[in-house]
Amino acid sequence: MAAAAAAATTTQMDNTRSLSSISSTSSLLFTRTNEFYKIQNRVKFKSPRALSIRATSSDSVVTLLDYGAGNVRSVRNAIRHLGFGIKDVQTPEDILNANRLIFPGVGAFAAAMDVLNKTGMAEALCAYIEKDRPFLGICLGLQLLFESSEENGPVNGLGLIPGVVGRFDSSNGFRVPQIGWNALQFTKDSEILDDVGDHHVYFVHSYRAMPSDDNKEWVSSTCNYGDNFIASVRRGNVHAVQFHPEKSGDVGLSVLRRFLHPKTNIPRQKPTEGKALKLAKRVIACLDVRANDKGDLVVTKGDQYDVREHTKENEVRNLGKPVELARQYYKEGADEISFLNITGFRDFPLGDLPMLQVLRLTSENVFVPLTVGGGIRDFTDANGRHYSSLEVASEYFRSGADKISIGSDAVYAAEDYLKTGVKTGKSSLEQISRVYGNQAVVVSIDPRRVYITYPNDVEFKAVRVTDLGPNGEEYAWYQCTVNGGREGRPIGAYELAKAVEELGAGEILLNCIDCDGQGKGFDMDLIKLISDAVSIPVIASSGAGAVEHFSDVFRKTNASAALAAGIFHRKEVPIQSVKEHLYKEGIEVRI
Repeated sequence: MAAAAAAATTTQMDNTRSLSSISSTSSLLFTRTNEFYKIQNRVKFKSPRALSIRATSSDSVVTLLDYGAGNVRSVRNAIRHLGFGIKDVQTPEDILNANRLIFPGVGAFAAAMDVLNKTGMAEALCAYIEKDRPFLGICLGLQLLFESSEENGPVNGLGLIPGVVGRFDSSNGFRVPQIGWNALQFTKDSEILDDVGDHHVYFVHSYRAMPSDDNKEWVSSTCNYGDNFIASVRRGNVHAVQFHPEKSGDVGLSVLRRFLHPKTNIPRQKPTEGKALKLAKRVIACLDVRANDKGDLVVTKGDQYDVREHTKENEVRNLGKPVELARQYYKEGADEISFLNITGFRDFPLGDLPMLQVLRLTSENVFVPLTVGGGIRDFTDANGRHYSSLEVASEYFRSGADKISIGSDAVYAAEDYLKTGVKTGKSSLEQISRVYGNQAVVVSIDPRRVYITYPNDVEFKAVRVTDLGPNGEEYAWYQCTVNGGREGRPIGAYELAKAVEELGAGEILLNCIDCDGQGKGFDMDLIKLISDAVSIPVIASSGAGAVEHFSDVFRKTNASAALAAGIFHRKEVPIQSVKEHLYKEGIEVRI
């Protein structure tokens, strides 16, 4: 599938693009295949070394290097939110002529370097940065400045900063990827970080660069996650951050604002140490979205997955409009927003334009991570046209999603993998994680508790349960389901979690049908079982009814985040009350 390298205008970026042939005003056409983009070069570039650097862009315009990988819509929205226009890089000359340049690198290191080298943009970037022109790299945009990376490598980088980008060490108990809000330790004045001080910022990555004597003149802050890694660099007008300012709420917007606006126009405040000390536990608001009987897209909530009112009309339970609720939860302090489309995509996943529009509109004003799930799979339409799960996911990333949640399709992939022991690379889970990175892929597990008398009664992992079964059973295994909990599968939650981690999942959303909508607390037995079994982050879901349920799950299990829906929608428990309770209980949260 062709993906646009850049768009010349805001209107072009917002228009729905054809799936079979996405047009672009860029002279480059990026075609995604396997682990990287192959590039079809339609023009011959002059060597960047022969070009002179001249800043000709307006002060109200920022040049954006978007090479077509992943979600950069939020960066665009943040820039526009701050009052700036955007000029997309189409040629190396656009880099050299930029007044200020932002490079929001996403995806894999090797894929990015492949594109930069083949287009001549690598040399242009080096020339631009070596001339001390205003530059801000984000996430991969920081990593590419280093000499090389171990990701699918070694792979050579731009070589501007000494050091090798390596993977986090998960053997010490830290979950990889690091996903969430962490604190910074400042090593020198950075200017653009002057308002961060005592606040958390959002990270999502599996690889990092380490500080050393050779690169210490560059390092402006570090972050601790097992070891102290480089969180930001600064030399002169050149800045780069490992975290995502466009996903770090108002604090992140302040970073972008200080880079974009002349520094003399904003009062400077010296960074201060405060509440942010380490990786915070996340509180996530979930919005189950479906069309009601009138065809309107609404947020609903199930009672053990039943979303209809128990009335004569039997209507779909309507708890609000998705975009409005998402904005409300962002303002109230939600660390992430998760959309689950529970009725769309049955026959034509990419035909659900209202859901794509929900993502686009939400990302305009919500600057925290957005996850979307529902129907992410391969499919063939009524005309016989086949679409890969990668094409489906790509459309959602372009519409504003940061992470894709896969449910039923991941169960089938895990079953096949456990039977054969072979990673085919063809499942939606493998395809998307290979191209976008495992941090972009969440697997949603929907298990149902099955009580048994003895743990050896089944071939699946069983646990002693806190609450006995109806006949006094002391053990249970957790049977995974598909199709919204309607069909049980011959695989346990433990076995599924282990398998999808190996297949490339970066995070697990762990539901429990028995607890859904009950408000009696999370299933601690299940969450402890899974969070102890895998080395990737686990999100606890289903059953929250009081603030104490959140502190309980964080104290008694290794869950990295807790998700709730109904109690937020019905205003029974405000998000801020959850955060305040956790903070008083000594649990690190983003305030």
